[in-house]
Order: sequence, then structure tokens, then C-alpha cells
Amino acid sequence: MRRMIAILIGAALVSAALASAPAAPAAHADDSPFGSRLYVDPYSDARREYDALTAQGDTAAAALIGQIASQPTAVWLGDWYTPTLLQSVIQRHLRAAAAQGATPVFVTYAVPDRDCGGYSAGGFTADQYLDWTRQVAAALAGSGAVVLVEPDSLAMLSSAKCAGVAATRLPLLKSAVGILASAGLATYLDGGNARWLTPDAQAAYLKAAGIADARGFFTNVSNFDATQTERDYAGKISSRVGWKHFVIDVSRNGNGWTGTWCNPPGAALGQNPQINASTTSKLDALLWVKHPGASDGPCNGGPAAGAWFESGAEALVLGRTAMG
Repeated sequence: MRRMIAILIGAALVSAALASAPAAPAAHADDSPFGSRLYVDPYSDARREYDALTAQGDTAAAALIGQIASQPTAVWLGDWYTPTLLQSVIQRHLRAAAAQGATPVFVTYAVPDRDCGGYSAGGFTADQYLDWTRQVAAALAGSGAVVLVEPDSLAMLSSAKCAGVAATRLPLLKSAVGILASAGLATYLDGGNARWLTPDAQAAYLKAAGIADARGFFTNVSNFDATQTERDYAGKISSRVGWKHFVIDVSRNGNGWTGTWCNPPGAALGQNPQINASTTSKLDALLWVKHPGASDGPCNGGPAAGAWFESGAEALVLGRTAMG
């Protein structure tokens, strides 16, 4: 009964959030690249699923998925888009963000040897990658967008399956940061997570990848560590890379690390995304970078990496509901 009441209350709140104009601007540090509001993607898989469930009259499931669809999420760009479609997708999101008066967050995800043969394998060749990055930079120039550059691209270099990749990848990422920064875009590089590399090791990769020209780095993307754990870890990295700023992915960390990274049972939505109002902290924002409901790969009942995983999405929402 308690769960059903929570779902019904959630349904009312979600319907209002999805139907209304963007919320009032949030407080933020004066130099924050995120402005006053984060972009809510009206084209996300969660929003499409919410609309479909609503049309079918499945109000209980719609209420669950609506708790995801109503929140700001990052827009992922990769080699799955043709050049023409890439431009169309970027412009569509920029128009929608402008209508909301919000800052869009884009994720580039096309580096050569992406995921080093794992579930998210893919990416361009080195020459293609820099040309592609120039296309992204040109499309986003002057937009005020934030770009998170290649999740897992640095922390994964320590893995045996990525042997020999660093020599090519590090200078590529440094060039990519330069290209994006030259377009006036705030960029963040891969900071891994607290369970992966030591702060010293992660900082060394960040320096080699051009952190000096970036706004900062991100941690916990597509992972599950508790927010305070990641904040402590990111602070240690920041102290080693010139006190650069950072953001943390809190999309699925409501229950913290539960023992596995791939569609883990027991995971829960984290807190809703927010811009940090502090003018003294190096934490710029808590974001939903990995989309709740997007599968990590064919494991624990999930489909291919990136595909919508309905039961997994519902479990994340129910996991947070059960917490309080």
C-alpha cells in the first residue's frame, strides 16, 4: 500500500513537471558554465516510453518512468550518427534547450577503440575522430553548451584489454579538448571513479589528456558510487590537477555500489540533477549523465548496451521509492 501511494503521488508530480514550463532558475556560482537551469531532453527514450505508457493507459508504469523523463539528462553523441544526422540532432537539442532557457550537456562517445572491445565497443579512427570533433565543435560554437569528453576513456587505460591504446588516445583527447575549448565550450574529461584508480594515477592521465585546457573532469559516469564517496575522491584529484572543477554522475547511485557495474540488482536512482550554488566548491553540478533505463549491456536480464531496459528503469525508481 505504501508503495502504491508513493506511485500515485509520484504520478501527479511527474504529470505536472512534464506538462509545465521549466522550473524557476536555480542558484549557481557566478562562473558556472551551467547557467541557471539544466536541460530536460524532450526526446529521450524515457520521455518516449512515458508518452507510450500514458497513451496505453498504463498509469502506474507511466508514473515510474515519468520520474526519469522529467529530469535533466545529458545528450550522447557518437559514431552511430551520420554527419548529416549528427548536425540535425545537435540543432534540435539546441533549439529545445534555448526554448527552456537551459544549458544542454553533451557527451562525446566515439574515441578510437572505445571500451577496448567491451559491450560498448566502437569509435572512429584517429583521423576520423578529430574531424568528427571539429564538426561537433562547429555545431555547438556559441551555444553555451557543456561537453563531457569520452566517459571511461582515461580510467580504462589501466586495463589489460587497453594495452597499447594510451599512446594514441592521450594526444587525441588533448587535441579534442583544444578543439572544443577553441569553440568556447566548457569541457570535462574522464575522472573515473573512486573504486578504479588512485587519485595520483587518474591525475596523471588527466594531465596527459589536456586537463589544463579543460574546465575540469567528471566522475562516476555510468557507475554507482555514493555521492560523498565520489566528492571526496574528486577533491583529491582536483588538488593534483591545479584545482580544476568537477561534476559527478548521480543518476543511479541512490543505493551506492552493490557489487557489479552491469545492470546491478538493487541499484536505485540517485538524487535529482542540480547545479551547485557554492562559490567556493570545485563541484560544479550533480548530473544524470548515464540515462537511467539505458542498459549497461547483455547482463542481468538487460539488452544490448544503450538500449532501453524497461524493467531495469522501473527497478531504479522503485529502489529510490523504497528508500524513503
